[in-house]
Amino acid sequence: MTGMLFLGLLLLAATVAFTALAIAGNLSGGPGYTVSVLDHHIATLSPLAIFCSGLALALIFCLGLAVMAVSTAHHRRDGRMGRAPDTTTTGRFTGPATGA
Repeated sequence: MTGMLFLGLLLLAATVAFTALAIAGNLSGGPGYTVSVLDHHIATLSPLAIFCSGLALALIFCLGLAVMAVSTAHHRRDGRMGRAPDTTTTGRFTGPATGA
């Protein structure tokens, strides 16, 4: 369960970091549409390719959010079920479960 939360957080962080570095490195713009991250040329993209890569990054980001949400809900559900009191009801009386 914690692994899923960590994986979701890792996907979110990697997507945000890559997008921020790609935007910061390409603020000058220009007709070439070259994409570089940390001064490394990655690709030369057309406007349609840039749009599609933005869609892909958004989907990866949403996948990371979904994984984190599912992991958190699963963790909370398991926590509530594990704290159930060990009591039994016999007739009108409620008390600790014993082997009487």
